[in-house]
Amino acid sequence: MPLTQDFRTALIERFKIHPKDTGSAEVQVALLSERINYLTEHFRTHRKDHSSRHGLLTMVGRRRRLLEYLKRRNPDSYQQIIEKLGIRK
Repeated sequence: MPLTQDFRTALIERFKIHPKDTGSAEVQVALLSERINYLTEHFRTHRKDHSSRHGLLTMVGRRRRLLEYLKRRNPDSYQQIIEKLGIRK
C-alpha cells in the first residue's frame, strides 16, 4: 500500500465535508484517485504485472461509479472534485 497514514490523513482533511467525515463520496474518490495514480506509475516500469492491473481496473470502475453518484446527487461538489483532482471528465 503506497499511501502512508499521514498522507491519507492529509488527503481526508483536504476533501472532507464535515469535521468527522472519513467516508463520504468525495473522500473515497480522492483516495481512489491517489491509488490509481500510484499504480499507473507502477505500470510504467512493470508492464507485465497483470494481477495488479486487474486491481487497477476494479478501482477505476469503483471511482467511476462514485463519480456518477456524486454527479446525480450534488453536481456542484462533483465539479469541484473533478477540478481539484484534475480528472478528465
